[in-house]
Amino acid sequence: MLIRQLFLLIVGIGSGVAVSAGTFAAIAGIGIVPRFADRTHTAKHVLWYENCAIIGGILGNVIFLYQIKIPGRIIALIVFGLFSGIFVGCMVMALAEILNVIPIFTRRIKVTSGLRFIIISIALGKIIGSWFQFFSGW
Repeated sequence: MLIRQLFLLIVGIGSGVAVSAGTFAAIAGIGIVPRFADRTHTAKHVLWYENCAIIGGILGNVIFLYQIKIPGRIIALIVFGLFSGIFVGCMVMALAEILNVIPIFTRRIKVTSGLRFIIISIALGKIIGSWFQFFSGW
């Protein structure tokens, strides 16, 4: 019985390390953190940003795994939702930029002006869909 539990422990930790390494490698490969540092002209703090992303991932997993209660639930939820939305939006746009989705799409449908409205519409659609899912449980 002890050997089985040790085996499950090793497999679980190994799987978690592999998945988190892949996630952070994808984030690093897309170049989100250096891009943020470049846009905000704070490139000297890029290691601090990367450490904060890693600590955030670790703390998020610990809070989820151990069901830790966070004080100020509504305010914490609003702040977490805001930052998570900003991060996911930036990650999606960085991925789209790397894959050149937007330039290819605009050439195919022959868009000559109004690209900013298309991007805003995509973002608003994502926001409205998230609100529907959150409040109606879709």
